[in-house]
Formats: sequence, C-alpha cells, structure tokens
Amino acid sequence: MRKSYRSEFFTISRRDFLLLSAASAVSAATGCATNPVSGRRQLMLLSESKELELDQTWAPHQFSADYGAVQDDQLNAYISLVGDGIAAETHRPSMPYNFRALNATCVNAYTFPAGSIGVARGLLLEMNNESQLAAVLGHELGHVNARHAARQMTKNLLITFGVLALTSYIEHENKKYAGLAAGLGMIGGNMLLCRYSRANERESDSLGMEYMTRANHNPKGMAEIMEIFIKLQKEKPGVVDLLFSTHPMSDERYSNAQDELRTKYTDTSSRSTNVQRYMDHTAGIRAQSAAIKEMQNGSDAMMEEKLDKAESHFAAALKHAPSDYTALLMMAKCCLARKQISTALRYAQEAKSVYSSEPQAMHVMGMAKTESLMYDSALDDFTSYETALPGNPNTIFYKGLCHEKMNHVSQSASEYQRYLNEAPDGEFAEHVQKRLIEWGYMAPPQTEKKQSK
Repeated sequence: MRKSYRSEFFTISRRDFLLLSAASAVSAATGCATNPVSGRRQLMLLSESKELELDQTWAPHQFSADYGAVQDDQLNAYISLVGDGIAAETHRPSMPYNFRALNATCVNAYTFPAGSIGVARGLLLEMNNESQLAAVLGHELGHVNARHAARQMTKNLLITFGVLALTSYIEHENKKYAGLAAGLGMIGGNMLLCRYSRANERESDSLGMEYMTRANHNPKGMAEIMEIFIKLQKEKPGVVDLLFSTHPMSDERYSNAQDELRTKYTDTSSRSTNVQRYMDHTAGIRAQSAAIKEMQNGSDAMMEEKLDKAESHFAAALKHAPSDYTALLMMAKCCLARKQISTALRYAQEAKSVYSSEPQAMHVMGMAKTESLMYDSALDDFTSYETALPGNPNTIFYKGLCHEKMNHVSQSASEYQRYLNEAPDGEFAEHVQKRLIEWGYMAPPQTEKKQSK
C-alpha cells in the first residue's frame, strides 16, 4: 500500500526560532519598550520591525488558507474605508494597516501584529449594520495598538524556549481537514493568531469603542456584536468555536460594553448605525447565504469525519453557487479525503479557473496529482504555489517527494535539505533524514559508546 505523505503540523523556521530565542536572552533594559496605549515601559522582546516582518511574511499564508480575499472589489474597498477611518484615530496611526473580507465561511475575524486584518464571510453575514463592523475592526485594532501579540510572545519566550510555546489555535480546518487534505500543514501565520487573555479582550473592547467613536461611529455596535456572539454560542456553538478559541467571550465583556455606553458614550446614542450602507455593500454576501450555510455545515461534518454528509453539503452549496471558489476547494478536499482523486483534481482545477490569483487551489491540485502518481505535473503546481507564497516547509517537502519519486536524487536532496533547514523537527523530518543518509548527503547519527567502568 502506497504511503500518503500528509501533515497536521508545521514548526517555526529555524531562523526565526533562533532569532526569537536569542531575543529572550537580552536584558530587561534593552528589551523594554513604551506601550503605545498606556505610555508605560514594559518588557517587550519583539520589536516593532519584527512585528512588521512577521506580519508581512505570514499574513498572506493565513489569508490564503482562508481562501483569499472575496472577489468583490467594492466590498473590500468598503471594509478598507471603514477600517482606515478607525485606524487613523488609534494610538499607532502610522502602522501599515490593511483590511479585507475573506472567503472563509466561519464566523471569525483576526489581526496580525502589524495590522493585517481579515473578516470572514461567515461573520459579515451575521452582522446587520456598519457600527457592528466598526466594532469588530476597532477591537482588532485594539490588539494591534496594545501590542498584545508581542506581549504574549514575550511572555511565552520567558516561560520556555520551546517552539510549541509560540503556537496558538491550530485546530479546526487546518488540523483535521485543510491540513490533511490540502497538504498545507499548520500555516506559519497561525503562530501569530494568539489566544488572547480575558484581560487582553477587555482592553481591546474598550480601545475599540474609543477608536470607533473617534471615527464617528455609534459605539453601541460593540454591545450589539457581543449580543450576536452570545446568541450564536447558545444556538450554534460550533459556528463560533474558532472565534472564541482566540477571542474568549463572556457575559462580563458584554456588561462592560453596556456600562461604557451608559457612562462614557451617552452623547453618541443618536449617531446613525448606517444600516442601509452596510446592507448595500454586503448584498453580494447575503446573496450567497444559502451556500455559505451549506459550507458551514459541510465543514462541521468534515470535522466529525462524516465525509458522506460533508460531500452532500458541499454539493448543495455548489448548486446555490456553482462558481464559488471556497465551495469548489472544500469539495476538492472532501474528495481527496474520500480517495476520489480524479474528482478532487477536477474540482481543484475548476477552483483555480475561477480565482487564478489565489494560490491554495494549486496546492490542492498538487496533492491530487501526487496521489495519482502524476509527479511531474504535481511538481509544477507546488513550484507555482511556492512562487506565489514562499515559506511553507510542507510545499518544499512535496517538491522533494516528487523529485524522489521521479528518481531525481540530487534535486530531491536539495529540496529535502531546504526542508530540514526550515523545519528540523517537522512531521517529515524522519523521512527526509533517512533519504539524505541513504543518498550520502548526510552523515548517519552517531551512537554513544558505553563508557567502560
């Protein structure tokens, strides 16, 4: 039986790990920075320049794992307009903020350390006015301005040098479903999507209300979006699992928002919540609501490993939206998991045709072709994916594997050496080391000799 080389895990690159580990050894004096919000000095081992570097490196990977930005220029322009207006009123207005609506159907929003912010279609579908959108974006901007990711990574590095301490929420699609079927593994961006503490959430709520109010939005949107989350948690808990894993929700947060409305923002109650403007710009999302709900149900079924049920939901989604990139790729991954390789390849190719600039489809195509022993063509897909999104060690491994299966020993060894450099303790490290030793590119490990008494 031919072995399938798939991974759930991906480790931080050796370069970044050494850099961050070395940073943990610096003195408190050299590691201190002024918090932009409080103005107080505090230990911060992640510099602003490193925040920016990590953001620019990994945000594109996470956005692609969430099926890329929606193909609706007007909607993305609207999200950016609202976000930019709020960002201008923050404590760090010069950060390179960028905002986009993502094709992911989960109810989620997140930010990277330097302000790359994404809002999933599933969340946009649950909201009904611009104030709620402003609250979501303001909250994420609160995390960036208070430097919560940098503070959390500093705390983790002081606790342990272990790579696992830098990881955050990596389950959901990327573990059982997308990572297994698409071969993407644990995308590096997930390291920066922190599990925020309740204190972080309270601070970001308060900052978000402050920022959105300065930008002339009605801050009651913050309380309203929390009402939506609390209702979803009771009625459809699976829909908000991903969001709550990184942004813990509580009745306390809702109460705090209401208290601030009563005490700090009493003069804002007459402001418009811009219902019609929000509805106009999200009309395309609402037209996809039936398909989005089927995809949500299909994702839940995949997580439960009910593949027949998942396929039925994805088929229903495609009836509602035949050219939906996410639905096509979800179906492709489901078919891969069911070993329906030729069908998976067909759906992945169709996904690429409807959204040629989004690279995830190329990786799924490469996986399907690898399963079909079409190594030469699979190599082309993995190469194209890496050109578009460099930095994923799993892609490097699959390139090496394709060369290995075609008996291109030197080319395979080159890719495998690159893999070990990026992920020395990765899922495929054992296989890679074994081949490099067999081919004479690596010395076998030395066994310790027993000392004679």
